[in-house]
Amino acid sequence: MSDAIIRTERLCKTYENGFRTAALEDIDLSVERRSFSCIMGPSGHGKSTLLHLLGGLDIPTSGDVCVNGSSLAGMTPDKLAEFRNRTIGFVFQFFNLIPVLTVLENVQIASMLAGVPEREQKERAVRLLESLSLKEKMEARPNQLSSGQRQRVAVARALVNDPDILMMDEPTGNLDSKSEADLLDLIEGLHRQGKTILIVTHSDTVAGRADRIIRIKDGKIVPMAG
Repeated sequence: MSDAIIRTERLCKTYENGFRTAALEDIDLSVERRSFSCIMGPSGHGKSTLLHLLGGLDIPTSGDVCVNGSSLAGMTPDKLAEFRNRTIGFVFQFFNLIPVLTVLENVQIASMLAGVPEREQKERAVRLLESLSLKEKMEARPNQLSSGQRQRVAVARALVNDPDILMMDEPTGNLDSKSEADLLDLIEGLHRQGKTILIVTHSDTVAGRADRIIRIKDGKIVPMAG
């Protein structure tokens, strides 16, 4: 029996900037729990838009997204933010770390926003950073880290609230080959631990690690051959 953690129903997103642009049209998609999927396709064809809708970072023009049994349609902004903090961890291509905060503070802030008690915030952040070989960098600022280290900090921040789903938008786009391989090993380890992984990527190397490829073209899912 199917065990989908994410389902969409006729999901559409259009933009009005003097003229109408359809970014996504009638997306019906299921993502299985504990799966590792990649979203691929040409630039500008809706990959990141789809990820943002699935994660509740953007609102569809029509249709619905259901995550972990909860419909995102009609959630207030506060309820949606609370749901994201509890259920989904995000990692972005450009890391989105806060430059004036230390590594420890950048990770800790995610659990602070989720209402975790201060002592537990720090304990969670320290535990994660140690597990990602960043123990010696906790008091450093992001500009004192390599790209690979910054991405590991971003992963730690995404994981600090123990979400069911990890969503990543071009997470290896700014990494060298070794850092990319290290990050993919980390992602595979998280997948083996039971996390649902969903990655937007142009990289065949990243896609080669996934269980499933979801291809997007012209705002629509391309059916698999056969």
